Amino acid sequence: MPLVLSRSWKTACAGGLLAAAALLSGCAAPGRAAPGTTVDAALAQYGAPTARYPLPDGQRLQYSEMPAGSNVWNLDFDTAGRLRSVDQGLRYANFNQIVLGQWTAADVERMLGRPMRVERVMSFQGPVWTYRFNDLNNFRLVHIHIDPAGIVRKIQYTDELLFREPLGL
Repeated sequence: MPLVLSRSWKTACAGGLLAAAALLSGCAAPGRAAPGTTVDAALAQYGAPTARYPLPDGQRLQYSEMPAGSNVWNLDFDTAGRLRSVDQGLRYANFNQIVLGQWTAADVERMLGRPMRVERVMSFQGPVWTYRFNDLNNFRLVHIHIDPAGIVRKIQYTDELLFREPLGL
């Protein structure tokens, strides 16, 4: 007789696998980088970044867990190559910095990394970049609408239903 798992059991197993993966990778998490770390030391410890960006006063190494994860770590180095700040890019404080009608796709990518998914919808002309983020242990999605000229026009938030129980109707 085949083993049949309930949705709640499947959800618990999936959550456990993600937690185990996080624990295993926790030893070399870019979010734990110490101030003053050199660029070379960061590269040696965390490997190649998913992206590198020049900043007016240094450079950013970006380590993204997209498309499956919910973290994008921005390690900002000064002109001397020393780590001055570490930021988890996918959080409300950063989403709230995005100025509609002014920010470009390049600005979004520099702050949030490459999206988890790029979609199109009938009600908007242009791509919609989607990112998964963790909001107090609830996975959510932020959808950033970018017009054909590359300008951010709209931001929407939805719940990520991947780890939630279905409604009993």
